[in-house]
Amino acid sequence: MRIDPTLTAADLAKAADRVLALGGDKARAIDRSWDPAKGTPVFTVGGTYTSRGWTEWTQGFQYGCAILAFDGTGDRKLLELGRKRTLAHMASHVTHTGVHDHGFNNLSTYGNLRRLMREKRIAHDEWENHFYEMAIKASASCQASRWSSTSDGRGYVYSFNGPHSLFIDTMRTIRIMGVGHQLGHVLLTDNDRKVSLLGRLIDHALTTAQHIVWYGEGRDAYDLRGRTAHEGVFNRNDGRFRCPNSQQGYSPFSTWTRGLAWAMLGFAEELEFLATLPAADFVAAGAPKKAIVLDTFRHAAEATCDFWIDRGTARDGIPYWDTGAPELHRLGDWHARDAEPYNDHEPVDASAAAIAAQGLLRLGRHIGGKLGARYTQAGLSVTRTLFAEPYLATSPRHQGLLLHSVYHRPNGWDHVPKGRKVPCDESSLWGDYHLMELAVLVQRSAKRGAIYPTFFDA
Repeated sequence: MRIDPTLTAADLAKAADRVLALGGDKARAIDRSWDPAKGTPVFTVGGTYTSRGWTEWTQGFQYGCAILAFDGTGDRKLLELGRKRTLAHMASHVTHTGVHDHGFNNLSTYGNLRRLMREKRIAHDEWENHFYEMAIKASASCQASRWSSTSDGRGYVYSFNGPHSLFIDTMRTIRIMGVGHQLGHVLLTDNDRKVSLLGRLIDHALTTAQHIVWYGEGRDAYDLRGRTAHEGVFNRNDGRFRCPNSQQGYSPFSTWTRGLAWAMLGFAEELEFLATLPAADFVAAGAPKKAIVLDTFRHAAEATCDFWIDRGTARDGIPYWDTGAPELHRLGDWHARDAEPYNDHEPVDASAAAIAAQGLLRLGRHIGGKLGARYTQAGLSVTRTLFAEPYLATSPRHQGLLLHSVYHRPNGWDHVPKGRKVPCDESSLWGDYHLMELAVLVQRSAKRGAIYPTFFDA
């Protein structure tokens, strides 16, 4: 991709303000029209949000968008919308034992509300804060209880596919276990055995880094550094890793770009978190030494971010849905041109770019120096593309905020507009939410003295 070395957060501040104002309008529009009896809105068809019964992993993004819009605009009506809907509809997600998505649903709602209270953006209320913290503790424990052990003594939070399945997506959801740890919480299992939430966060990430991120060396000499698989499959009889797999990507040996983005942001954000913890916490959690853990996380973060920059996207930082998509070759040297959302062969996935841009920015800030600047400038370059048309949905007739998002290409779930050959012009709640989260990060970065937003207590 092409990196602009001169771009700054201040250059994008007005565009970020616009994104957050538009996001507030879209949140209101969805709330006015959506019938909760239909389930959770997931993605748009013809510009109107629809549901898709698979797992209920997007409702937190729906209400989280309203909360983030308040964060960016100060509109208290949006805050109250987010608060009321969280109270009315999010409790079942806190105790949902069938999914790996706790960090998506519950940090987007309870977590953001608690963060705003910590930042004194909303008035402190002791019992309201207890309410948010209890929800986070319960959610963290439910996620930690979905545990499969591996033959090396570690393990992973297994996906909704079952105990054999490790998803790359979960790198962005395990952060809720980090907040639970900071709140002093543990998972209690049989015979009152205490299980460290921090220990499970670290073990899950180490297992992910070992088995479904490639490094182009040793075991991975045949493959490309920084590539990821969507899923790792384990033998549940002995806990050994068997093979990579893919659910939403093209194949186990190509890179589903949203999965790559989940890894980029997950490892970068967890690096920020783990760096703040005392070394004694790692010892108490039964994890490797702090320096070893941080080195492994950074190795994975840099590899995935480098793959994104060097191989994963078009010139403007927007990826196609999978780097091995079967018709991508028909676009010729697609790396050398800006992404073409209206092409006839393969769809782009702007939602992956929104997630990845934040990962690049956070990793750049964490590392600093010349190398960090490369990631920061790459993140800002992707952000500039996303904050403008044809990716920003400015029409009030479209309920989405970020256009050209892809959900599940192999299942054929994405809408192909009349006259087009591939999905385009549609939005997803995870794409909208992460674009707004990115806008808050850019907005804060552009203001001198503004609080740097983190999911954890910095």
